[in-house]
Amino acid sequence: MGEKVVAGAFDLSDRQRYRKKLQQCLEALSGLLAERRFDRPRNLMGMEIELNLTGADAMPKMLNGQVLERIASHDFQTELAMFNLEVNIVPHHLSGRVLDQLAEELRAGLGYADRKAGEVDAGIMMIGILPTLGRADMVRSNLSDVDRYTLLNDQMLAARGESFSLDIEGVERLVATAGSITPEAACTSLQLHLQVTPERFADVWNAAQAVAAVQVALGANSPFLFGREVWRESRPPLFEQATDTRPPELRNQGVRPRTWFGEKWVGSVEELFEENLRYFPPLLPICDEEEPLRVLADGGVPQLKELVLHNGTVYRWNRPVYGIADGVPHLRVENRVLPAGPTVADVIANTALYYGLVRALADESRPVWTRMPFSAAAENFETACRHGIEAELLWPRPGRSGGLTRVPVTKLVRDELLPLAAAGLDGWNIEPADRDHYLGIIEGRCKRRTNGASWQADTYHRAREAGLDRGAALAAMTRRYGELMQGGDPVHTWPAGIPAP
Repeated sequence: MGEKVVAGAFDLSDRQRYRKKLQQCLEALSGLLAERRFDRPRNLMGMEIELNLTGADAMPKMLNGQVLERIASHDFQTELAMFNLEVNIVPHHLSGRVLDQLAEELRAGLGYADRKAGEVDAGIMMIGILPTLGRADMVRSNLSDVDRYTLLNDQMLAARGESFSLDIEGVERLVATAGSITPEAACTSLQLHLQVTPERFADVWNAAQAVAAVQVALGANSPFLFGREVWRESRPPLFEQATDTRPPELRNQGVRPRTWFGEKWVGSVEELFEENLRYFPPLLPICDEEEPLRVLADGGVPQLKELVLHNGTVYRWNRPVYGIADGVPHLRVENRVLPAGPTVADVIANTALYYGLVRALADESRPVWTRMPFSAAAENFETACRHGIEAELLWPRPGRSGGLTRVPVTKLVRDELLPLAAAGLDGWNIEPADRDHYLGIIEGRCKRRTNGASWQADTYHRAREAGLDRGAALAAMTRRYGELMQGGDPVHTWPAGIPAP
């Protein structure tokens, strides 16, 4: 969304002026692509993890300002609500011992942040949706004290013209309304970046879209929302509804949601940026003084700030990113489908699976997206969110006979995708011992049919059977989750249930 946005009013001409600047930015991007100005391949990846702040009782703590003051590191930043933080891992080259390096940096960083949070009687929780969050927590006054969040909230409400409606039917049904975008803050994610060349972008983005359902099914960690058990990965439906600027009439007309999976495979990065301009009205029409076409004509590299800001208000699950490093422009695919947690080992296992698969699938001579309609990938994504590790996905049949078959995700991963991921990691020259260790965690989840979501649900139901009411069971389960998260063993090895006192 841009690093700094100053709150203020917009007049009637602002959006027209901003729209013209967006078109100029798109032309400048096309010029940069035509002139082959983008960075060479460097195999760079990056990682961001959104976190929750909780007390010893596992309830949310609205203290991110105080905690960030104590952490005093640029690696940690605010997120949408006062119970959120975000940690950013500096870019790494995908090679050698990078997986273990990432694990060590995460353990050190999260451990430090947790100790600092402890100074104000809070702790760090790495989980997709904090199960103890209540509707009373989802109010405008709990937004972080940052101009861009206030402004975004006000503009999205103005665009919608009424309260946001939540209606998610899963194991149970959740129906609620919200007078702000704060429910979006319940969604805490793992975001994986991969720098790519323009020529490689479409293949990597298509591969990421194809495997998004697999990522979600295996990594699901968000089965509870505001006291109700809904989908195994409830972030996507919550995020879509909590950011939905369309009143019912526009939904009925087929207007696209700002949070969406997409509707087709792509042939270039330009298609995605052009779609963003074509389909989505600006929410934050803030114009920069730069004239991008003039900068390009003078041989410079335009910042394209309007394009970047607008792109940040369209919530694709795999998002195109334009950036500049050391004066050279580059492109990234930002993968946003995974929830945070449960442990550092699980996060790195999810990371290994993703980077291995996108490398292998993008290298195939007959890529999966040429053998599967996009509608099947979109259907798979919803199925995976609903059912998690028990999902059955549509996938091309092996061999050249063609057609799709429906297969349990655990079988698909063990029989076909884990070998592909291993080959992809070999392509990145990842240390074989690290490759086998982290992909072994994925295989362990498949064997035990256990991930964060299934562990949460199982432990919650055992607590209910032991006589705890709904709220007490969710709190007890969340406290136990926190203990095991701190222990660091991957989630498929966690014992279910609450130990007797």
